[in-house]
Amino acid sequence: MAIIEVAAAVIMQQDGSFLLTCRPEGKPYAGYWEFPGGKVEADEAPLHALDRELQEELGIQVLQAVPWITRIFTYTHATVRLHFYRILQWHGNPWGRENQQLAWQSPQKTTVSPMLPANEPVLRALSLPPVYAITQASLIGVEASLQQIEQALHHGLRMIQIREKDMDSETLSAFSNKIIARAHEMDAQVLMNSDRALPGQLGADGVHLTASQLMNLSERPDAQAGWCGASCHNSEALYQAEILGLDFVVLGPVLPTLSHPETAALGWCKFAALIRNYPLPVFALGGLGRDDLAIAQELGAHGIAMMRGISEL
Repeated sequence: MAIIEVAAAVIMQQDGSFLLTCRPEGKPYAGYWEFPGGKVEADEAPLHALDRELQEELGIQVLQAVPWITRIFTYTHATVRLHFYRILQWHGNPWGRENQQLAWQSPQKTTVSPMLPANEPVLRALSLPPVYAITQASLIGVEASLQQIEQALHHGLRMIQIREKDMDSETLSAFSNKIIARAHEMDAQVLMNSDRALPGQLGADGVHLTASQLMNLSERPDAQAGWCGASCHNSEALYQAEILGLDFVVLGPVLPTLSHPETAALGWCKFAALIRNYPLPVFALGGLGRDDLAIAQELGAHGIAMMRGISEL
């Protein structure tokens, strides 16, 4: 069965809400909610198709769009490849030119149903924040790291990875408990690096796999772990994360780093090539700061991950 190319829009307001539309009568899956978009014609670029479809369906013109994820889904009648773009600016006010219903929704709570099956993983991915912070207590000390995380939480940080490979278990548990408790008070989420037993024990929100752990797995870790991300450095690791059905990946180093000066940086061009048409959200990592978020997203990343840059938040 030939794959049908489809362009889909995540039209986003500044508060993070996004637009869903309800398929009108006369179309397959009438009454189901979806991200607006449509088929890509032969020899047509997906973004051009999306701009055309949004003008036809919603009466708006795309002004700023960034690539995001690309997912393949098989329905009973067709297999589609969905090229998702995040639409950050547009001209006009969306309205149902095909008599379809519209609804602005929050990533944390979707109130319309039923959703087209292909879009369920996309809703989960949208709840990921744009910045993923990594602790560095081994470099700056426990108290300094706690203060740094506290400040970042007040400035909007909403996802943290506790990555302290040199800590003894007792110190790590105490350090993690403090971060998890404070993060949950601020509606932020915490993942534990490496040890897949600790997240459940400490009440963390998931696990972050090292590159070596990722490559040695034959199936995704227990779903009770919540979020499951992984560190990747090449196409093989990206593919492994994809077939295991992880929630997101971190890819790097993009730029040279102080923590791993011996590791060759990918550079932005290779980073973009590796994640082109990739199905999982990707955080760029390595020598990055808050000012690099825009370029990372323009190249298709969901956001950035950073350790030393936390102090910029």
